[in-house]
Amino acid sequence: MTAKSRISLLMTGNELMSGDTVDSNSALIARALAESNLQPDMKITTGDDRDLLHESIAQLCKSSDVLIVNGGLGPTADDLTAEILAELAGTELHEHPGAREHVETWCQRRGIEANQSNLKQAFVPRGATLVENPVGSAVGFAIDIYRCRVIATPGVPSELKAMLPSVLERTRERTGGETAPILRLQTFGIGESTIQQRVNQMPDWPMEVELGFRAGMPQLELKLRVESEHQIPAQQACLERLTESFGDHIIGTGDATLAQALQQVLRDQGKTLVTAESCTGGTIASMMTREAGSSAVFHAGYVTYANHVKTALLGVSEADLEEHGAVSEPVVRQMLLGALDRSGADIGVAVSGIAGPDGGTDDKPVGTVWLAWGTTDEVRTRKVVIPGSRQLFQTLVSAAGLDLVRRQLLGLPREPHYFARQAL
Repeated sequence: MTAKSRISLLMTGNELMSGDTVDSNSALIARALAESNLQPDMKITTGDDRDLLHESIAQLCKSSDVLIVNGGLGPTADDLTAEILAELAGTELHEHPGAREHVETWCQRRGIEANQSNLKQAFVPRGATLVENPVGSAVGFAIDIYRCRVIATPGVPSELKAMLPSVLERTRERTGGETAPILRLQTFGIGESTIQQRVNQMPDWPMEVELGFRAGMPQLELKLRVESEHQIPAQQACLERLTESFGDHIIGTGDATLAQALQQVLRDQGKTLVTAESCTGGTIASMMTREAGSSAVFHAGYVTYANHVKTALLGVSEADLEEHGAVSEPVVRQMLLGALDRSGADIGVAVSGIAGPDGGTDDKPVGTVWLAWGTTDEVRTRKVVIPGSRQLFQTLVSAAGLDLVRRQLLGLPREPHYFARQAL
């Protein structure tokens, strides 16, 4: 990217201004740009107001080399992006044959007839070139205004994500910029401060390798960034040092998830999984089945919330429920063994806890959870207390359940960092 190249973003939609929709698209665009050593310099968010959109786009076009406009390409009357860009380009809207074909094909695949609202999306500024939308009904397009390359994209996040490779290609045509060798690592159960402390203790960390963090829930992403291809050996050397320090917490690269990582291990070993959940309400099973290919490795998920259901479905002892309570080692162990027996799966995980905000006691405060995982021949159990909201509790317990099974299958350390610190 040259020193004078400038990239701006304009996000449009009344739902963004009202708070009904959170603007995740600008972050998606910025991360994609970063992969090509590019970075937006300015972002403006507006509602669907004709005058304000016209003024904002004109201002950004005069000061930018590339402007990515997100939103306002839909079939309704308040979708104004194409019309305003045509005005600023000094041209008119026209029905683009390629855009019409795209809309009609999209409708045909869904068994519907393209109506006038659908076909509104076939009208783009004359002289614009189309940007393919592999997912949705509205194509994107690119047009030059005031020497600025304007790239218009629809606001649906899944559509934008599918279009980003083409958007980046159009952006690099104007700015230049080489793909930066960024290595993204997905981790679970170890925090930014701990990682940074360990890196600080590593001698001679090369200055050309930039370590970055992107906090998420339940995963934390690390980024090892270098500026050029010849610095890749230093990048790889840093990866080896991080792997040596906490490789058991690295679950994969790119956009890997805990569920994907576990599924891969299960496939590699020819094994299947079962879950037995109480406090998480089926979240562990949902995380597994959310990923494609889960049918090959996932047998069943039992959600046994009430005590009598734990007994009826999983064979948990009524006497143990009475004596120890649902949140106890004997109960969670029996939940696991019952699920393994009834499903025929090779390995499983069971959880029972107090998600809150009520229900805690002095000896079992809110956030207490018992986990059991393993096989019929090797069951492991652990109690941990996870303070915080109900949603946070369920997310972290579910993620830990997947991670613990992954660890057992791979023979990784039995005491992960989040147990040693008594927090996930």
